[in-house]
Amino acid sequence: MSTKMTVDEREAFLADLHIGVLCVADADGRGPLQVPIGYDYEPGGDIRISTKVTSRKLQLARAVGRVGFLVQSEVFPYRYVSVEGPIVVDEPTDPEEHRMRSIRYLGEEMGQRYCEAVKPTMSQMVTLGIRPERWRTYDAGKGM
Repeated sequence: MSTKMTVDEREAFLADLHIGVLCVADADGRGPLQVPIGYDYEPGGDIRISTKVTSRKLQLARAVGRVGFLVQSEVFPYRYVSVEGPIVVDEPTDPEEHRMRSIRYLGEEMGQRYCEAVKPTMSQMVTLGIRPERWRTYDAGKGM
């Protein structure tokens, strides 16, 4: 029996609430940069992340134009979705998009407080869109 997810399963899993791991090649040969990050995804769309314009992950992503992205479950049945793809969006972060993502991860009250706290630095935030091209998936529950 295959442990791969169907297209619908992988897209639903990626759209669910997880912390992602962004993986970006490092041009100086030290290995890839891997960092946890919140994200948004709707089936069939792009993965959207936001970061400070001064961040190393942004500089590396812009330099190579492609990234890897992974989400996983840490309880059985273990599952993951890993994608690779190009950066197709690089734009100033929309405060409303950032607010909605914050509420998604932190809940209404804490999400609103977080947004108020970072409001003075919103002009220094950039949103990247990652277009999934290569998918790898695993669902341990399918192998049982």
